[in-house]
Amino acid sequence: MSTVTAAAVKSFRERTGLPLMDCKRALQDAGGDEEKAVELLRKEGQKLADKRSDRETAFGRFGQHLGTEKSVGAMVELLCESAPVTQNEQFIQLSNDLATALAADASIETADALLDKESPSIPGTTLRQQKDDLFNRIREVFNVGRMARVEGPCGGYTHNAGTVAGVLIHVEGGNDDAAKDVAMHVAAMNPAALSADELDQEEVAKERELLKAAAIAEGKPEKIVDKMVDGRMRSYFAERTLLQQPFVKDDKQTVEEYAKSHGMVVKAYHHWILGEK
Repeated sequence: MSTVTAAAVKSFRERTGLPLMDCKRALQDAGGDEEKAVELLRKEGQKLADKRSDRETAFGRFGQHLGTEKSVGAMVELLCESAPVTQNEQFIQLSNDLATALAADASIETADALLDKESPSIPGTTLRQQKDDLFNRIREVFNVGRMARVEGPCGGYTHNAGTVAGVLIHVEGGNDDAAKDVAMHVAAMNPAALSADELDQEEVAKERELLKAAAIAEGKPEKIVDKMVDGRMRSYFAERTLLQQPFVKDDKQTVEEYAKSHGMVVKAYHHWILGEK
């Protein structure tokens, strides 16, 4: 076992963020070679991570790659063991790096394939190595959950207090602020679908029949029943579809009207709540 200087250990600790004695031992085992020491620490960390792999990861956040001026948007769910870690700057960076890497490569279909890509924020390092290094510092298990990639400009929003939610909005036109406003509305109001056409049509038909039966039971004249049902169905759609919901920041206009006022068309959205599938 070679001898390493205190200055070398201090420098290596600043680089890795790991405990002083772990840094010293790794450097000694690697003969003072920092790169070899990093690999030794990663291997040791992976052994520990494998032992802890069955731990529950019930907390986390959603990394996003957004921009109405960009051609692709993405969102990735990154899970961890405890709430405090979700506010860690390096954890936040990793979640956003995962989303940026996903946006850059349409061929990615699995978490493993994503983790094998180079980190956008640490050139020469894979996302898997970035994740493993973070595990060595924090000693918590991290898992990549759901992933979404959208061809086209996107806005989004993440809510990280109480209920943890992530929203990715596919838009045409508009701007980042308007797209974020719509994403915030989705997080707050949780619509069932973008428009009436995207609702479960069997459920829609069932609701229409129930409303018609109720109107007839009320003794309404048959000639106005269908008009009454149409009116009540408009309320039904306004409760459940994003475009027809009253906009949460101004209920005098619908979400669709708000979007149009900013030259924006909402084409699709993803709304995920942590812990739900």
